[in-house]
Amino acid sequence: MHFCARRRRGGPIAGRAPGGRYGSLELSVSDLPRAHPIRPTDDRSQLRAPLESLSLPARRGCARSTPHLAKKDPALQTLLTSGDICATDADTIIVNLFAGVTAPAGATGAVDARLGGQISKVARLGDLSGRANQVLTLYPGPELTADRVVVVGLGDAAKFSAEAAAEAAAAGVAAAAKAGSKRAAIVAFGAGVGGLSPAAAAEATILGARLAAYRFDKYKTIRADDDSDPELATVELVEFDAASLDELAKGMAAGNAIADGVTLARNLQNSPPNDMNPGAIAEAARQMSESEGLDCSTMDQDQMRAAGMGSLLAVAQGSEQPPHLITMIYEPDQAAAGTLAVVGKGVSFDTGGISIKPSARMEDMKFDMSGAAATIGTMLAVARLKPALKVVGIVPTVENMPSGRALRPSDVVTASNGKTVEIVSTDAEGRMILADALCHAQTFEPDAIVDMATLTGAVVIALGHFATGMMVTSPELADRLSRAGDKVNERVWELPLWDEYEENIKAKTGDLDNTGGRAAGSINGGMFLKHFAGQYPFAHLDIAGTAYEGKKTPLWQGGGKGVGVRLITQLVRDWPGPLAGDATSAQ
Repeated sequence: MHFCARRRRGGPIAGRAPGGRYGSLELSVSDLPRAHPIRPTDDRSQLRAPLESLSLPARRGCARSTPHLAKKDPALQTLLTSGDICATDADTIIVNLFAGVTAPAGATGAVDARLGGQISKVARLGDLSGRANQVLTLYPGPELTADRVVVVGLGDAAKFSAEAAAEAAAAGVAAAAKAGSKRAAIVAFGAGVGGLSPAAAAEATILGARLAAYRFDKYKTIRADDDSDPELATVELVEFDAASLDELAKGMAAGNAIADGVTLARNLQNSPPNDMNPGAIAEAARQMSESEGLDCSTMDQDQMRAAGMGSLLAVAQGSEQPPHLITMIYEPDQAAAGTLAVVGKGVSFDTGGISIKPSARMEDMKFDMSGAAATIGTMLAVARLKPALKVVGIVPTVENMPSGRALRPSDVVTASNGKTVEIVSTDAEGRMILADALCHAQTFEPDAIVDMATLTGAVVIALGHFATGMMVTSPELADRLSRAGDKVNERVWELPLWDEYEENIKAKTGDLDNTGGRAAGSINGGMFLKHFAGQYPFAHLDIAGTAYEGKKTPLWQGGGKGVGVRLITQLVRDWPGPLAGDATSAQ
């Protein structure tokens, strides 16, 4: 990630990084063949095998933790049952209420009746307004077997959406977990009065529940005093109408698929860089692909050198960790509706190289592989959802380190499309590894190429932590990404790629300057990358401001966010067909 001179970054993230777990498929690197084609001379110890404690999401609608050291935590299991939620054997019942409603109906009304009108009463008194994500806990007597009833506000019915349902469900599940609940029963938030289909309501509810339960604590051996043990183990989606169960099951499966993808991305992001190095990222992609039936291949240094990938290799040469270029391919069962190439920046740790970063907050540079994490997580979600679109996930992964072999400012290197890059700052390394990866993406002749990268500190200055910077050569692709982002609250905001900015990245000695200067810093990164996307419609997503910082929400409480997984997955699900061919390319 590139930051300009006299730079300052934001303050530390408040609170504990949430802990992650996913999957019942436990895979140890020592039990697996090496990822093809790692050279026989490579030092296997460089992989450090974090996957011994980082397993893949199970195909079922549950997520079980993997043991780390002597600690073993239960993780959230999701179930679907038919019946009366009042008769559940769960210790917590979670229902909801729209703003302004004082006489609830549906499942909330049924629970209210069993409670003798307690929900109606607190709503009338104003203790429960129904505002979005408001939580009120009631404690029933013998009229219910549950120990507590959690009522969650859905907000204004006129503004209600699937994303609002997911956040509200997350708020309810978090409240149940904090209260020490072990098994919670929940209704499909947004079905019925909310206007969502049963499938959409179930998807949102399960996604919210899963993300609320996310934690990343596998490296912790000392429990916090307020850490309840055991944790919430089960969330049961209860539906009275048996005729809706099939649709609810479909939505539940989709919610779990997306949650698994986000969880995988978050776990990769949150893992320390001494474990999550380039070789381990490649191994994680290989294991996921093997589990999900995706084609996966890895190029090593010799293969990249033969392909002329001088830009990527130049960044990697300062590190003892060998680079990898990972390709994962999802092929639909039917004739593909097109091909989307997704490229994710995978700098496992970014010191800045010879242009070394300030020490303050340098620990956050483990998140400089967030684009890679999002790409791998997206491929998992796509493999589970089985869309009609072919998706190719490409991850260039390196470590950017200073050393006697490291890249120097003023060096000139040649990318695989023959263009030369003059190095002004070795801290502008992300665009250099993406350059060769984008050239590789062109070999699949995709309908469009989208990259995700924590590329510039400038995008944080421009947009803060609420929007991802989008630079795009196709108005139609921009519209599709914007619509997808709005649906899942991973919003994007377009920055221009006007021809006038081309002057910024002209180099004195080579073809392209790898920084472009401080002015329009994020746009300069997009202009640079445009040179390597060829004639294909191309979007560059700068996620530096959204990948791991921002305001906490019910769906995210700190650490890596997994940003990009939901956005690109939604883009794939909504893909209507070929683009109009309106791209403007750099030849």
